[in-house]
Amino acid sequence: MTRLFVALDLPRYHKDALATMQQGLPDVRWTDPDTMHVTLGFIGEADRRLTEDLIEALGMVHTRPFALELKGLGHFPPRGPLRQLWVGVRPEPELDRLQRRVARALGDAGIKLEKRKFTPHVTIARCRFPPPEERLQSYLQRHSLIRLPATEISDFHLYSSWLGGGAPHYEIEASWELVPGVADHTEEPGRYF
Repeated sequence: MTRLFVALDLPRYHKDALATMQQGLPDVRWTDPDTMHVTLGFIGEADRRLTEDLIEALGMVHTRPFALELKGLGHFPPRGPLRQLWVGVRPEPELDRLQRRVARALGDAGIKLEKRKFTPHVTIARCRFPPPEERLQSYLQRHSLIRLPATEISDFHLYSSWLGGGAPHYEIEASWELVPGVADHTEEPGRYF
């Protein structure tokens, strides 16, 4: 069994810029910049047959390329002890459309996704225990206005993930190109336009 998720990769300059923010908070586990991504759908454990079904279903997802702009700082949960620190994504209709189509394709392959609202983000740290409040507030103030240049997104990926020796390791299992000029209004059975 392999753990799978669908996500967008980030260009190296975004990962390097986010890495410069990874300091100044005690007792947090900073995300390895090489593994930073924007999750479109978490699948979980999958055997070979399900993986093949997912690859086929995701191959039917089509939408146009779009600009991805990282902007602002947030955390989960929004209230209560900090568990995850993230950089947000500027609202982009084409990204929302892609995520809905990925969710529909995963549902058709038998994967039930969480019902919570899609909040596109890049996780930069996880916390087992929240850092001291004053340090956290100082960090949030210092970095809250982060804004990185937009980058063109022209593909998405199915990743496998496994833990070993601390940090997770991710590998791309399959990739799909986004296609310029794809019609927005056409919905055919079995195709996710």
